[in-house]
Amino acid sequence: MEIKLQAKDLHLDIIAKSWKTVLYNLCLISAGSLIFVIGMNSVLIPSKLLSAGVTGIALIFHYLFPKLNVGLAYFLLNIPLMLLGFFSISRRFLLYTLYGMGFFSLAAAFIKPPPAVIEDPILAALFAGIICGAGVGVILRSIGSTGGIDILAVYVNQKFGLRPGSVSFVFNAMVLIVGAHFFGLQIALYTLIYVFTSSRVLDAVLTGFNQRMATMVISEKTDEMAKEIFKKVNRGVTFLKGKGAYTGKERDVIFTVTTLTELPKLKDVIFGIDPGAFVVVNNTLEVLGRRHGSRKVY
Repeated sequence: MEIKLQAKDLHLDIIAKSWKTVLYNLCLISAGSLIFVIGMNSVLIPSKLLSAGVTGIALIFHYLFPKLNVGLAYFLLNIPLMLLGFFSISRRFLLYTLYGMGFFSLAAAFIKPPPAVIEDPILAALFAGIICGAGVGVILRSIGSTGGIDILAVYVNQKFGLRPGSVSFVFNAMVLIVGAHFFGLQIALYTLIYVFTSSRVLDAVLTGFNQRMATMVISEKTDEMAKEIFKKVNRGVTFLKGKGAYTGKERDVIFTVTTLTELPKLKDVIFGIDPGAFVVVNNTLEVLGRRHGSRKVY
């Protein structure tokens, strides 16, 4: 009887965690969509700027046909993409994306903040990039999206082996070319400023203040350094086998991953033990594993 109760409690605990995960991801998608829509409706559209991806196409249709709502245009453009990705992307990802697509479209249609009065189009592009980039960054911290070109990029990658980045680049370039044709080259160039700014802010939101740094150290005192790194920095260390090309001498090479804020402490440990140590520090695109993050399963 006791075993059955324990099994039941475990099952309920798993269900509770699953629902917490679902609500967490839905909140991220909702919050990110609201932030993006505020930037789009208060800065991007009043300044007559374009955007990349499906949002850019929706804005082109809106500018050409003002009675066509951006949210409705975005939703209609995403329908064929959702059908395209139905057999190539996981059902869970598609369900989150369907929610994001619907929420974003409704928010774009009904949330109308007062327009920001910015006369300089460059400043408008920068401001819109900051707000919209932050919104996209919040969305991408979930395991879903709001639809758009990402679905097409994944499909083309699985079907034809083309890189998603290349597909996105070609698609966005075509959007800007069409925008330049209808609204002038100047608008397209201002849009490039917006796209660049939003991409940089997006990266900052995703990495936050917890950016990981990969460090390699070549020294004669690696054993002593490893012990001090364990104790003072509280980070793990891996010894890689190296061999000097000139001396032919084999030695251990320290490899460790720390946060950006831990890097000064790591340097103090290294150069406090060996002032002549050779140190290489690299920014990392992504680090997964214990204490550094887990892989998102779509």
